[in-house]
Amino acid sequence: MYHFFAMLARMKYIDRWGLMRNTRQENLSEHSLETAVLAHALAVLRNARFGGDVNPERAAALALFHDAPEIFTGDMPTPVKYHSPELREAYREVEQSAGSRLLSLLPEDLRPAYAPLLGAPAPEDAPLLPLVKAADKLSALIKCLEERRMGNGEFRSAEESTLRALQAMNLPEVDCFLREFLPSFHLTLDELGGM
Repeated sequence: MYHFFAMLARMKYIDRWGLMRNTRQENLSEHSLETAVLAHALAVLRNARFGGDVNPERAAALALFHDAPEIFTGDMPTPVKYHSPELREAYREVEQSAGSRLLSLLPEDLRPAYAPLLGAPAPEDAPLLPLVKAADKLSALIKCLEERRMGNGEFRSAEESTLRALQAMNLPEVDCFLREFLPSFHLTLDELGGM
């Protein structure tokens, strides 16, 4: 009996943004799905508009698993995780250990397929990693926008710093997404034409 998929299913119990008051709680499953959709979109934008040749489906897969080790560690708030180089390195080691632990829950013959998704990316995935990181930040920015739209001023500073971090990435796909798609997140369902 192997417990890998049952353990992944527990992502829905890991809440994010633990240091902040939320109008609506977000869990790790929701965040991972949104990050996968965004990573796929960034890869499609790279290929369609910026002369890239990357695999959008692989970007989505990497994004789906990008926070899976948090099943064991919980969501470490960004200000804590990046407080110092020592803490950042210690947390990286904990994440690697958690990824290895998840991998050990699979049969041996399936582990090579999942190893690059759980902490040891394959060399051919290197061009996708900045897109996954950007998608992760875009998901955080969208959460900030949603919270602020609900009147929660607590996310103002996080929104500003996340937007600055995204702009500092200097990725044309990200700039394109911010310009062409992010404004829609300010709209209501009626304004989006959903009904």
